[in-house]
Amino acid sequence: MKNVKLTIAYDGTNYSGWQRQNNARTIQYEIEKALKKILKKDIAIHGSGRTDAGVHALGQAASFIEDFTLPTHKIPVVINNVLPKDIVINSAEEMDMDFHARYCAKGKKYIYKIYNDSIRNPIYRNYSWFINEDINLKKIIEASKYFIGQHDFKSFMAAGSNIKDTIRTIYSINIYRKDKFIIIEYEGNGFLYKMVRIITATLIDINFNKISIKDLEDIIKSKDRSKAGPTAPAQGLYLAEVYY
Repeated sequence: MKNVKLTIAYDGTNYSGWQRQNNARTIQYEIEKALKKILKKDIAIHGSGRTDAGVHALGQAASFIEDFTLPTHKIPVVINNVLPKDIVINSAEEMDMDFHARYCAKGKKYIYKIYNDSIRNPIYRNYSWFINEDINLKKIIEASKYFIGQHDFKSFMAAGSNIKDTIRTIYSINIYRKDKFIIIEYEGNGFLYKMVRIITATLIDINFNKISIKDLEDIIKSKDRSKAGPTAPAQGLYLAEVYY
């Protein structure tokens, strides 16, 4: 038996998220279907976590245990000829038998992209959040500091999650401008349901004076979703890396 870790990139535009669903096209379903084709067995993969419909990945991780003869390092070359063009397996490696892509993850990095210009660019419509008003980088960088460290992030978790432990640690938030994009990079030990998108939209609300920076501490302590900003669009979010 082999325990295999896959590193995966995908364009989430045409999918109903990561997790397998009845009557919906998902990333997990397409990968499992392709694995069955190349390994001639039913394979169930376990992702490091779910991504929602429209969310992209540069470095999603998944694992599965199975007995097969194909050399593990050849899986990407073979499977990428079978997968849809918007999903790619970047690497496959054998791990210890107790490895699990979800339960062994020590942290994650997410990237959120905002296209900030007076006129939208249709090329980037599925890969960024278009905002045509000025963004004060200094202001949102200052606001982002309130999220660093260990907090109860319940105010920034969307409805629909049954997670009870809402304490997470954000190690860093790096915000910078690159051409016409505002890039926000988040690193932490884990993130709640839609947490990155809600924090991002909260920072933008602060930019437009809909929320005051001085109220952020109270918003975090309130554990009240209604006090935080809305949820930023899915298409600007990328799961960049999973740390083990």
